[in-house]
Amino acid sequence: MTQTQPEETHPFATASRTVTWQRPGQGDLTALTAMTGLEQLRSIEQGLMPRPPVMDTIDVCGFTAEEGRVVVEMRAQEFHYNPLGGMHGGMIATLLDTAAGCSVHSTLAAGEGYTSLDLTTKFLRAVTLDSGLLRCEGTVLQRGRRTALAQAELRDEAGRLVAHATSSCMIFS
Repeated sequence: MTQTQPEETHPFATASRTVTWQRPGQGDLTALTAMTGLEQLRSIEQGLMPRPPVMDTIDVCGFTAEEGRVVVEMRAQEFHYNPLGGMHGGMIATLLDTAAGCSVHSTLAAGEGYTSLDLTTKFLRAVTLDSGLLRCEGTVLQRGRRTALAQAELRDEAGRLVAHATSSCMIFS
């Protein structure tokens, strides 16, 4: 006897999404390691090095970097939603972590690296499709030899603060 599975049917309307990303590790990695952190971020911004795949996964549409400051933009979309009808906190935390961490990245000397030690996040208001274009600005509050403290503010299209985070990062050579 052969048993087959019935075709899956959905009782609710569905949508689909295809994600394409640039494979990491492409480009001149020797040149990349000789760059400062800001030069690395700008090479990604200018398309000279591939974007991190997470940026395409969550659909980041804007990224700018200067020393000690980074801005990441993303439009609130349905595929970011949680079961309660708002953007999932993990998406918000990802934006905050990206902006705070990359602001530290922008201060690195050639040959230095970093990793996040923590991320303390405060969710202040719901984010929905009506929130529009989200703008997350990360800034370095303090940069030492081995650690850095950064913050990130996430604002909706109307300029309202929707979330805030602080992040400690460890710097290594």
